Amino acid sequence: MRLSDYWRLMDDEFGAGYSRVLSSTLVLAGVGGRTADQALAAGVEPRKVWLAVCDVQDVPAERRLGRDIKPRRD
Repeated sequence: MRLSDYWRLMDDEFGAGYSRVLSSTLVLAGVGGRTADQALAAGVEPRKVWLAVCDVQDVPAERRLGRDIKPRRD
């Protein structure tokens, strides 16, 4: 997962504003007791950080892959 995918998932699940607040303030045991921002800055894989956020925030399994995006028809 790329960092851009992490932010897309965060924004889709929590909203653009609140996702930034969560990422900078919510302490996640799954990434060593750091915030998501700290974990990402330390080089933790964005997927691992996303799943740690999902665990703490009780995001249902069916939403952990993000919303379905319909293919563009040109």
